[in-house]
Amino acid sequence: MTITLDLEASTSDSSSRRTLSSLSSAVAHCKKIVVLTGAGISCSCGIPDFRSSDGLYALVKEQYPDVVLRGRDLFDASLFRDSTSTAVFYTFISQLKVSIDSASPSPTHRFLKTLDSKRKLLRSYTQNIDGLEERAGLVGSSSQEARTNGKGKAKLKAKDVRNVQLHGDIHRVRCTFCSAQFPCTQDHIDHFNRGTPPDCPECAARSAARIARSARALKVGTLRPAIVLYDEPHPLGDDIGSIQSVDIKRKPDMLIIMGTSLKVHGFKKLVKDFAKAVHDSVPSPPTTAKKFAGKVIYVNKTAPGSEWDEIIDYHVEGDSDRWVEKVLKDWKSMKPADWEVQTTLKAKDGDAPGTFRVVKEITNTIGNKGKSGRRKPDSRRENMLPVAVVEPLPSIPQPPSSPGKRRKVNDEDDDDVERSPRKKSREKGRENFHFEERGMLFGNSTNNKATGICSI
Repeated sequence: MTITLDLEASTSDSSSRRTLSSLSSAVAHCKKIVVLTGAGISCSCGIPDFRSSDGLYALVKEQYPDVVLRGRDLFDASLFRDSTSTAVFYTFISQLKVSIDSASPSPTHRFLKTLDSKRKLLRSYTQNIDGLEERAGLVGSSSQEARTNGKGKAKLKAKDVRNVQLHGDIHRVRCTFCSAQFPCTQDHIDHFNRGTPPDCPECAARSAARIARSARALKVGTLRPAIVLYDEPHPLGDDIGSIQSVDIKRKPDMLIIMGTSLKVHGFKKLVKDFAKAVHDSVPSPPTTAKKFAGKVIYVNKTAPGSEWDEIIDYHVEGDSDRWVEKVLKDWKSMKPADWEVQTTLKAKDGDAPGTFRVVKEITNTIGNKGKSGRRKPDSRRENMLPVAVVEPLPSIPQPPSSPGKRRKVNDEDDDDVERSPRKKSREKGRENFHFEERGMLFGNSTNNKATGICSI
C-alpha cells in the first residue's frame, strides 16, 4: 500500500515530518540508488511548457495555422509520412532547442550529481531530451565520451554512462540514411526553424567522391534531431537493455522516481523491473545494515494510479526541488562526516610540513611502485625508522672445475701449492739459467751476437 506524504503539510504534521526524515536517512545510508526522472524535474529550469497560452504549441500554431496536431502527434514517428507535419515538427524542435539552451539545471539535476559524487548513485534514467543532467555533470548515453571508438557501429561504455537518455538528446542530430550523428549547431537550428532539414555531410562527401571518379552518385540523407519518437525504436536500444540488466543484477537498494506521470508503457515496465529488484534486495527478516534499504519513493505533484499500490512504497506529494533540498539538509545534519572536505596543509616553502609530509611521501612511494627510477631520499625526513644494513655472508671458495682453471700463484707462494707435473718440470729447468743465458730477444748477449761486438 502506497503511503502519501504531503510535503507542504509536513511542517505542521509531526507524523509526516518523522516519515520524511526517515526517507532522508534512507537516502543518506543507501549505496546503490537508481533514479528515474521525467519532464517534471525541468519545469523550474525556465523551459516553457507545451500547452499554455504562450507555450511552444501556441507559437507553432501561429506559424502553421492550418495544421491541426495534438501534442502527442508532434512526437509520433508517423509525422514523417507527411511533408507538412514534418515541417511543423522541425519548427517546433528548433524553438524548443532555443528554450533549452537558455535554461539552467534545477536543484533536482544537481542532486543527481551529488548522489554520483558521493558514490551512492547506481545509475540515472531519464525520459527528458533536454540534456540538463549532463550540464549538471552526469555523462549521458548520447555523449561522445560514453561511446567506443573504432570501426563498425559505436557501442556504449556502460561504466562511463551515468545518465541513460531513454528518449535521446535534442543537442545532437542524426542522419536518416546512414545514422551518422553530429552535435546540433546554429546552422542546423536555422534550417529546422524554416521547416527544412539540412543534408548529411558524410553522405554528401561520399557521393561527391564517387562523382569525382565518374561513378554513380549516392543518395544523400537528411539530418533530424537525435530524439526517439513514439512508435520508433531506440538506436541504442540493445545497449540500454544491457545496461539495465547489469544494474538489476547489482541489486539496487533504493528507487527514486521523480517528475513523471507514469503513462508511457516502456517507462512503466522499467519502473516495475527496478522496483522488484529493490524489494528483493531486502533480506527477511531485515538486518541492521539493511534496515534503510528496499524503499521505492515517488515524488510528484499528482498521486500514482491504483496499479502502483503494491509497487510504490511512498508518494511524496510536492515539488521535486523542495524535496531534494530537504533531503540534503537532513543528510548534512545526520551524517556530517559525508560532507567534510579534506584539506592539504601547506608549509611556507609550499611543501606539507612535518609528519604530513612524511606520510605523503610514503603514500607516493607506494603509489609509484613498479615505475622505473627511484625517488631521491629526502635527508630532512623525520620520525622515520633507520633502514637496517644487512652484512653480506662470506663467500665460500669453490674447488676448481679443471686443472686448466686452477688459480695462478706467484713465485713467492709456498712450495706445497698444488701444481701440475708438467708445470713443475718446466719451472725447475728455468731456475738453472741466468737472465743473460736464457737468450732473451732483447738481451745483451743476443744483441752482441747479432752485431758481432764482443763484450770487453
